[in-house]
Amino acid sequence: MVGDWQVFLQDDGSGRTYLSWMMDAWGWTLSVAGCSWVIAVVMGALMGTLRTLPNSPWLVRLANCWVELFRNIPILVQLFLWYFVLPKIFPAMQAIPGFLLVVFGLGFFTSARIAEQVRAGVQALPKGQRYAGMAVGFTTFQTYRYVILPMAFRIILPPLTSESMNLLKNSSVAFAVSIAELTFFFTQAAEETSRGVEIFVVVTLLYAASAFAVNRVMAFVEKKLQIPGFIVAGGTGGGH
Repeated sequence: MVGDWQVFLQDDGSGRTYLSWMMDAWGWTLSVAGCSWVIAVVMGALMGTLRTLPNSPWLVRLANCWVELFRNIPILVQLFLWYFVLPKIFPAMQAIPGFLLVVFGLGFFTSARIAEQVRAGVQALPKGQRYAGMAVGFTTFQTYRYVILPMAFRIILPPLTSESMNLLKNSSVAFAVSIAELTFFFTQAAEETSRGVEIFVVVTLLYAASAFAVNRVMAFVEKKLQIPGFIVAGGTGGGH
């Protein structure tokens, strides 16, 4: 009978309830997504910035290679490469926990997408921003640090919000390498209890609630960081 929600109070055979297992799995989902997001933003910002550097063709090529490599290989294939292939080629990687390998895979995959957003954000700025930094004696690094990147990140906050939500959803691929996140919990618990509908509904709601929370947090950040009077073509940004 559909609607037997007491399945979550049943013992899963290890002394805990399915509800407890699900909460642990939710925690793993958020952990994978959160750690991957940090790597994605740091590497995405770095590679996106390198792609816009003037008079640095080798750095631009390096960043372009990074973006094309990680953007054009499916995330599941990349995850298998990190988890199964690279540890065989580099035995020292066998000591790295599977959780970290998944985080690296998701983080680098998403960094390529964020790098493209950062590049677009930097190139959307008027050239006068760069010239203004140079006029006051800033080095290229200082110009990017204090003038260009703060403006560019305000521009890309809306697409970065979407990318953050996508990263949360993409974390579900971790089940393929037996990381005990929500999708892994669903497949295992549904098989053990034969109550797939109830478990699927609750797991779906947890994903939706998590994505909505990310959306609200990023919207709050965007509102706090928006530049009064600054409007970007396409509707991003805001003003009075």
